[in-house]
Amino acid sequence: MRSLLLFVCLILSQWLFAQDYYLFVGTYTSGKSKGIYVYRFNSQTGEAQWVSNTDSSNNPAFLAVSPNGKFLYAINEAGSPQSGHVSAYAFDAANGNLRLINQQPSGGLGPCFVTIDKTGKWVLAGNYMSGSLAALPVNKDGSLAPYTQMIQQEGSSVNKNRQEGPHVHSTFITPDQHYVLTPNLGTDKVMIYAFHKEDQQPLKPAAQPFVRSIPGSGPRHLDFHPNRKYVYLIEEMSGTVSVFAYHEGRLKKRQTIATHPADFKGQPGSADIHVSPDGKFLYASNRGEENNIAIFSIDPVSGLLTAKGYQVLPGKWPRNFTIDPEGNFLLVANQQTNNIVIYKRDKETGMLEAMPQQLEVPSPVCLKLLRIESHQ
Repeated sequence: MRSLLLFVCLILSQWLFAQDYYLFVGTYTSGKSKGIYVYRFNSQTGEAQWVSNTDSSNNPAFLAVSPNGKFLYAINEAGSPQSGHVSAYAFDAANGNLRLINQQPSGGLGPCFVTIDKTGKWVLAGNYMSGSLAALPVNKDGSLAPYTQMIQQEGSSVNKNRQEGPHVHSTFITPDQHYVLTPNLGTDKVMIYAFHKEDQQPLKPAAQPFVRSIPGSGPRHLDFHPNRKYVYLIEEMSGTVSVFAYHEGRLKKRQTIATHPADFKGQPGSADIHVSPDGKFLYASNRGEENNIAIFSIDPVSGLLTAKGYQVLPGKWPRNFTIDPEGNFLLVANQQTNNIVIYKRDKETGMLEAMPQQLEVPSPVCLKLLRIESHQ
């Protein structure tokens, strides 16, 4: 009987602990920010508590967490005449502290995105200003080696003020880890590369080397449906989401839908996009005049979207947001009002309900979650 009670207590403690995540917040440091902030987040209550922060500069804006949870990578956004950098941090899950390991050039100007593959051996950085991307090997101690491949994309599009040249906005590795998709705001294309992890230069043009967006739309970020059959692309300048069927590195457009109501006459400023873990709903953030989260339902058969509503935010410039893996909460980083808003998700309707707590963080740009249980 005693052993049974101990077993039940062990299982219960593991279940309770599994509710907790580390929340990493990347920021711009031109104001009061000290760098990267770490919080402890409970995915059952929606409560968050500050744990630590770095004391770094140079805009550690976008973040990526290694698969084993021991390292974190941040782009250091800088423009001409400086090149940008990518920084590697060691993360101590016992106390929630980050320690800078090293830094390497990002292979271009104005880096805005970083990701890491599931083996933890490659970090990919996207450079907005120069329109390039780079592949950096990861050493066994989590440090970054200099990039072994840099790809300079080419082209322009119809908006000569913002699309005078290529602007790589993100570098997404497909769930099967065989391809890399890079939305380019400047060329209205999503470039597609085959990803050969064992090669020193791992990126090669795919059989379908790119897919086009509507001219002037400005591709920015994307997300995969959990079934891996559909890709959802947020287009910043047109304020639209394009839906693609996906199969082995090939994309075929199925739908384009606005992220705002039909009577909206302002300038769109769409930013981030995420599918709920159950694959039933899609969310997209709108900055500028709207400052809201657009909510869509997803047809389970076709993957197509239907607009369900718009959640107005108590803040400005929702640059980035995230959904916890249980799908209970959606957290939004409002860059210009220095706050992170936490919403409870209705899993049946997809609608959002604001929680009482908001986090005050200077110039938040990127949010990443790491389950605590798996990485102690």
